[in-house]
This record gives sequence, C-alpha cells and structure tokens, in this order.
Amino acid sequence: MSLYTDYLKEIEERKKQDLRPKPIDGAELTKEIIAQIKDANHEHRKDSLNFFIYNIIPGTTSAAEEKAEFLKEIILGKAAVAEISTEFAFELLSHMKGGRSIGVLLDLALGENAEIAKAAGDVLKTQVFLYDADTARLKKAFDAGNAVAKDVIESYAKAEFFTNLPAVEEEIKVVTFVAGEGDISTDLLSPGNQAHSRSDRELHGKCMISEEAQKEIVALQKQHPDKRVMLVAEKGTMGVGSSRMSGVNNVALWTGKQASPYVPFINIAPIVGGTNGISPIFLTTVDVTGGIGIDLKNWKKKVDADGKPVLNEAGEPVLEQVYSVETGTVFTINTKTKKLYNGDKELIDISKALTPQKLESIKAGGSYAVVFGKKLQTFAAMALGQELKSAFAPSKEISHEGQGLTAVEKIFNRNAVGVKEGKVLHAGSDVRVKVNIVGSQDTTGLMTCQELESMAATTIASNIDGAYQSGCHTASVWDAKAQANIPKLMSFMHKFGLITGRSPEKKYPAMTDVIHKVLNDITIDDWAIIIGGDSHTRMSKGVAFGADSGTVALALATGEAEMPIPESVKVTFKGTLKDHMDFRDVVHATQAQMLKKFGDNVFQGRIIEVHIGTLLSDQAFVFTDWTAEMKAKASICISNEETLIKSLEIARDRIQIMIDKGMDNEAKVLQGLVDKANARINEINTGSRPPLKPDANAKYFAEFTVDLDQIVEPMIADPDVNNEDVSKRYTHDTIRPISYYGGEKKVDLGFIGSCMVHKGDMKVLSQMLKNIEKDQGKVEFKAPLVVAPPTYNIIDELKKEGDWEILQKYAGFEFDDANPKSDARKKYDNMMYLERPGCNLCMGNQEKAEKGDTVMATSTRLFQGRVVEDTDEKKGESLLASTPVVILSTILGRTPNMDEYLKAVDGIVLTSYAPPLK
Repeated sequence: MSLYTDYLKEIEERKKQDLRPKPIDGAELTKEIIAQIKDANHEHRKDSLNFFIYNIIPGTTSAAEEKAEFLKEIILGKAAVAEISTEFAFELLSHMKGGRSIGVLLDLALGENAEIAKAAGDVLKTQVFLYDADTARLKKAFDAGNAVAKDVIESYAKAEFFTNLPAVEEEIKVVTFVAGEGDISTDLLSPGNQAHSRSDRELHGKCMISEEAQKEIVALQKQHPDKRVMLVAEKGTMGVGSSRMSGVNNVALWTGKQASPYVPFINIAPIVGGTNGISPIFLTTVDVTGGIGIDLKNWKKKVDADGKPVLNEAGEPVLEQVYSVETGTVFTINTKTKKLYNGDKELIDISKALTPQKLESIKAGGSYAVVFGKKLQTFAAMALGQELKSAFAPSKEISHEGQGLTAVEKIFNRNAVGVKEGKVLHAGSDVRVKVNIVGSQDTTGLMTCQELESMAATTIASNIDGAYQSGCHTASVWDAKAQANIPKLMSFMHKFGLITGRSPEKKYPAMTDVIHKVLNDITIDDWAIIIGGDSHTRMSKGVAFGADSGTVALALATGEAEMPIPESVKVTFKGTLKDHMDFRDVVHATQAQMLKKFGDNVFQGRIIEVHIGTLLSDQAFVFTDWTAEMKAKASICISNEETLIKSLEIARDRIQIMIDKGMDNEAKVLQGLVDKANARINEINTGSRPPLKPDANAKYFAEFTVDLDQIVEPMIADPDVNNEDVSKRYTHDTIRPISYYGGEKKVDLGFIGSCMVHKGDMKVLSQMLKNIEKDQGKVEFKAPLVVAPPTYNIIDELKKEGDWEILQKYAGFEFDDANPKSDARKKYDNMMYLERPGCNLCMGNQEKAEKGDTVMATSTRLFQGRVVEDTDEKKGESLLASTPVVILSTILGRTPNMDEYLKAVDGIVLTSYAPPLK
C-alpha cells in the first residue's frame, strides 16, 4: 500500500460527505505524486498532475518544499513536464507566497543563467513574505554587484509588489443574507463542538449556520452572479463572543473570493454587517482576510418631541427601522465616496469600514501582506541608502498638546515602533507596537500553524518575552480527535519556540491549564502588551487583546501588532461591598449600572480602565475576563503598588513551578520571565519605573463609578431565551437579582470552572459543603455539579491546605490523568464531578450539559448551543452566576431565595475588597 493509494481511499471517503480531496501537506505523498508525473505512462499521471498543481498547501509545509524544488528542476531543464512550461512553473512559484519557494526564486535569480535570473527576479518583485535570511541573501548579492538583486531591491524600495496590484473597485455590489436577528455569535459561524475540524477548511465549512442557510447563500449567488453576498446580523452585532478565524474562514468560504486558483479552500474578502456593527475582535479577523465589516445602523431609537427615547411597557427603547436589510436586498458599497447606497439613494456613511489602512488590506488581499510589505520596503530603502518614501497610507497620528495619557495610551506609547522620538500619541492614532507575550490555544492552534506556514515563518520572533501553547480547550476528553490533533500541534509549536502544555518528548506531565490563567501568570510587566488566540485574553496586568489565529501567527512571527490606540472608559468604585457578596456580583452590577446610566453600551470597542486597587491579579482577572462579554476591546487594571508587587511575586513563583516541572525550553524562556519579574519588582521598589497609572489630566470617552452599596443580592446574567424580542435573547445585558426568580426556577446542572474562577472559588466550595453537611447532616445534590479547576497549581495548593480532600469526600467522580476520559459524558447523575483543569463545559466542543437543561454556571458563555443545546420542547439555558449561587442551586435543584443564600454563605469570606481611596 502506497501513500497515494491511501490518499485515493481517503478521497472516496470524503466523497460520501460531499467533500473534495483534502489538501496535501506531506513531503512523502508529494514525492510519490512527482514520481508519477515523471512517469509518462503511469496510470495515475493525470490525477497526480492535477493534485500537484491545484492541491498542495503552500508556505513552509514539507509538501510545498517538494513542489518548489520540482518546479526549480523544470525551470532549469533538469525535468520535463509537457503540461508545465517554464512560464507556468514561475507562475506556480509566485502563488506559493513564501517558504522554500522564495529560496528557489532566490537560487534562480542569483544564478548564472541570465534569462532565468531575470524571470525569477520579476517574480520575486511580486513577493512579500521574505524573512531576514532571504533579505540578507539579496543584500549580499547586491553588495557584490549582482544586477538582478539590484533590480529586485529597487522594486522593493518602490513597493511595486503593492503599487502594481489592481486598485480596489470603486463600486462593490452586495446582496444581503440575514444570518439571524440579534447578536450573531461566532458559535453560529463556527460551532465549538466542531472545533476538531477547523484545520480542514472545507469540512469545517459544512457547519456554518445550517445546511438550509448554505443553500440559500448559494441560491443568492446564482440569482446575483455579479454581486457579493453580505452576511448580516439584524438588530445585533456580528461576530460576538470569540475571536475565531474559523468563523471568518467559513464566511469567506461561502461568500468570499478564492485567494489563488492553485490553493484549495482558502478564500478571502468576506463582507459582513451588523445593525450594531461588528465585534472588535471579529472585525480584526475580517481585516486579516481583506474583508469589509460595516456598522449598518439600520435601526434607531424612537424619540419624542423633546428628543428623549420613547420606551415600551418593559421600559426599553422603541426602535424604528431606518432602512431594510432583509435577505435579498441589493446595496452598493462605494469605496470612493465611502457611502452605502440602495440604488441611487445614499443610506449611511461607512468611512470607518473603508479607512486608508483598511483599503490597503483589501487591495493586498489581507493585512499580512501589508505588514510584511512595509517591512520589505523599509529594508530596501536602507539597503539602497535611500530615504524611505512609503507607498502606504501614513499612520494616523493624533496628539493633543497639554492632554495627559490614559493607561492604554501610556502602554502604546512605550511599546510603539517606528514613531518619531518625543512624539506623544493619543487615542485614535494608528500604532505599530512590540508584543511582549503571545498565547495560542488548542482548538485554534492548528489554524495558527497553517497561518505560520502560509507566511513562511519558521521560528518565533526574538523580541517576544514569552509565548505559550495551551491544551485547555480539549482537556475534557482525550478522544480520537484530540489524539490526532494535539500532539501534532504541540510538536509544531515546540519547534517554533513556544512553551507547550504538552511535552512532545514526554518530559513532563500534560498541563491542561486554562490558557488565560497561564498568560496571566507569565505576564510579568504591568506595561506589557499581550496577544492571545482567544477572546478572553484579558489580563489583570498589562493590556491584552484577544485575537484570531492569524493575528496570533503574525505576532509570533514578527513580535509586533498594528492597531489604533483605543478610547478608554474609566471605571472606579465607591461604597462598601457587603460581606455576603461575591466579586462576580460586582462584575454583573458593573454591566447593569453602566447600561442604566448610559442607555447604550459605552464599553463596546473600547478599553475598560478599571481602578481595581487592592485586588490581587487572580481575583481582578474575574473583572477583566468578563470584559469580553461587555464587548470591550480590552481592559486594564490599575492596582495599588503593594498589590501589584504581590501579584508579580505570585506570577514569578508560578513560572518557577513550570520550570521545576521541566517545561522550560532550549531558549530558557521561562527563566527569562522569572528574571524579568524580579527586575520589574525591583523597579517598583526603587521607584525607577513606577506602576502603571493614567495621568490626572487624561481624557476618557466616559467615566463611570460603580456603587457597591447598591449590590445587596447576587446577580445573574440571564440569556432570556423566551424574550418575545429575538434580538434581546442570548445577550449579556439582561442582569437580574436572584430575588427575580423567587426561589422557584428549576436548575438541572451546575458548573464551576473555566477562566472565571480562581483558588478562592474552590475554597468557597469546600467551605459551603462543610456548612451544608453541618446544617443538614449530609450533602445531597438535587442536580449534578461539574467542577473544573482552571489550573493544576490551584489543585496542588488546595491539596496542601486540605481543601482538595474535602472536595474528594463529596465527589462522585474525580479525574485521573493517568487514564483520561476517551468519550464525552452524555448523561449526568445528581452528584459532584471533579474534572481535570481546563475549559470543560464553557467551551462546549467536547462535553455539554444534557439538551434542554437549565444550567447555572460560573462560565462566561450563555450563547445558544454553546454550553447546552435545545430540544424540540425546551430551549437550553446557561445562566451565569457566582460560585456560591451555583453550589446552592445544585444542592436545592433550583435557584435559592435570599434567606437560603445568606445562611449558606454565613461565616465565609467571599471577597475581601475595598475600592482605592484616591
């Protein structure tokens, strides 16, 4: 049996799923295909030729290396293939966009055959994914007087790789497809339970929205062959919840354009819109692919004669339709006037969707090409000794004389790259910044690997302080899918230079700690910038941005990111937090009080600068983590000096534990982080670089004070699944006090876990169980309780302090790392399950609650189908609450009343917090 025969069998299996052949990424299969091409009489020659031309993944895959070398043989006349002329061979190389193809082009361009050298040079002029080793070869040849090298570098200096591209079309005709009413979560576009298939783009595309929706999109395309389909979130925001590149990939697969005729299933340039715009993280991903994201503003609040909003019986603003976006509506996007039209009628200004920078991404086919293009033009200008005359739109620089800096403005100014010395930038400025910490998670990691391969990156950027590859999203079940994907992922990332949750050489036990918790621990500077492949990359030190797998790849490869400095909303606290309140209630109350004061969500797309004061990083993380659900761009904690030092000491000690486990790599990244943590603590102690805090005269988009005195009972974020207004369902804006439920709402399952809990939550659990046994003589669960601590460190500390033994006493199941589950749990008994650290039910890609359940969870996810799916009879509900509420709900099998809650938490310190006095 040959690899080719196996490939043919796989093709037949895929046909049964209505799938085309899987793209080829392996060297051995490619070698076999090439051998069959060379054999003029081979029975599989014709198919092999098609696979070689159209079905090999480009970049740094081993298959791409074999393809590039064979094309080199053809060009040099060492191999003859009638169907592949020299010109066609060069064309195929030009579409490979990096990796060994660049090496081959350089070999040919710097070779002795003048005709071939010129042709190779002409192709090189169109390429942008060159790395230091590539540009060093060009520079060396240029210095030696090579004419082709000089010609190529001069072309790069003019950025002809960009300027010679076709201009963005002035008018783009679109036809709408309404994906749903209300916020459209990325779980609809790329369901979590299909995470295992994300790297198989065509297979994963089958899960977008529904089969019916896919058929409707295809029908629209047939009906409107001259138009692009625009996916719309009616009365909502498009792409909330997660950063998924897979969601954008799926939208592009169905509605976008093929990036290259010789690269299968990689589509770009999707067009999406939402009544309330596009989620910030999702919009970044759209930009990565050269797409367009439009804030449609097609509904507005009805106002009375005095200009005040008209309210309905529920006290909510009445909305009026400005214009229709129903499926099948035809619009024109004019990229010159930057307006949206229906026929000749102007509807709205869309200039924010068509900034000069965004238009460059559209022209270049994605933002990667722009980033690398700028770097390449800079290299060429330096090599020629010329002044750089950038072909790209100048970065917007906004500077207000006499105005102080917010915390995020300070971080961006400190980490800015390429900004004139002494220049101070304020919000709205476009800035390229150094990235300190990068995180990749396991269900998007394989796509990050693909992105790194496609941009021909082979090693992590030297200026990154540390990077981590997690195994938390697939921690619940070590099934066949995980066993096939995760070791391959960990091996790739380890070689690339990341610290990995699993050891490819099995030197240390698998660590399935939640990625955000690990990133929070390895962030050892409050002035740091963090990029992570998950929307909950929200650190309590520094400023962290959740990102798609492509942006993570770009950060890993270049050590940089490019974005506007966001506006900030300043959040402070007043009053006294009641002893019976958990900090999770403060988080919910912040959302509720903010909406009550402003009417609209002022956090959306902005930085939340929270003056947290005395709360250590683990507890403060509960606030920053939730800001993803507030639709904020990111958040920053302003801590007291003593608190920050203690948080840094905790982080340093946890990194040391990782070192002691054997997790450091050859570059000693973890030891470097320990050294940097010690240096930062010393800077704070000596006053040489004080803790991050804004200037007194900084300017904010809004300022808001949370009144702790108003928080008198536990708060629950309710998906409100039966709201008559569909657009109000599954948002995080419905915050209700526990008394709303009257102690009567049935709860089918409880979940304590994911990134929203910390060690204190586990201790509260053990204390409450002891209290309940003391009060009732026994602990009896009337609903299952699933517990997934976020990290192994927490378990180790609980074991030392005696709490884990208490949890074991009451548990009906405890995870066993030596024998992890190989099948997802489908049914739950009324008992407590101690699951291994990881995302568990919050991710919803492996295990879920039973269909139709009402779940009370500490999670952040309440989207439809994420934690629990619907039945025909009942919608699944994921209500979000504090740990004490979840525990009590499973003991009672229903929501507790206030008396029951107060009795259960009596004597337990839930949160020791007081706002800073200044």
